[in-house]
Amino acid sequence: MSRYIIILNFRTFFSLLISLIVPSLAYKFDITYNIDLTLISIAIIFPLVFTIRGAFRRREKALEHLSLFRASLKTVESIISSSKLEANDIKHGIELVNNSNKGLFKYLSNSAKSPEIHDNNINSLYKFLESKKDIIGSGTLQKAIRFLKDTIDSADNLIGIHTHRTPISLKAYCLIFVYIFPLIYTPTIINKIGVENPAWLTYFIVALSEFILISLYNIQDQMEYPFDKEGLDDIDLDTFKMVRK
Repeated sequence: MSRYIIILNFRTFFSLLISLIVPSLAYKFDITYNIDLTLISIAIIFPLVFTIRGAFRRREKALEHLSLFRASLKTVESIISSSKLEANDIKHGIELVNNSNKGLFKYLSNSAKSPEIHDNNINSLYKFLESKKDIIGSGTLQKAIRFLKDTIDSADNLIGIHTHRTPISLKAYCLIFVYIFPLIYTPTIINKIGVENPAWLTYFIVALSEFILISLYNIQDQMEYPFDKEGLDDIDLDTFKMVRK
């Protein structure tokens, strides 16, 4: 059950608080009107759906790049393992491959503030391959470097996904309108229900609508960063480690 209440946070409680205060003020000062709620869909629903769709696409792209990253790095590992290198050199090469894998995931999981460690690991792996050119063979080395290039490409894409998120201005705009939604919505609901009907109906409808909107916003916010293992839809980086558990 705790997995499903992870979308609840301070924004949720703040929104529900607004949903309780606004109807009480509307009843106290007898504020009612009837407006076309198409305004709400334009101001909130459309940008919210846009950001959720964008976050979902980022997650799917991250899965593609993670698969390519592991597959290409695993191929480099296989080339090193099947080469004519001495046992100690093979062990060292595989260790460099594992370091390249761990360095990137450490950055993606936000344990490292900079991808510098990952870059250094990739450079060390490249220098190792170049230093063993005479033993590995130029043809085999070219194959290894080609797969290493795929590793670098996919890693850079993952770093880009990690660094650049959904436009902050759009998210801020969306959140502001979610917060002011009860101000626009409550008088219209009172008008449609009628002041003679129980007030709790208005409170319930406004609070439920606000809860749905802020929950969708929270889901988008968690899905936008799919590597921290906080959301239900986050990516399990352990699946893409060189040695799966």
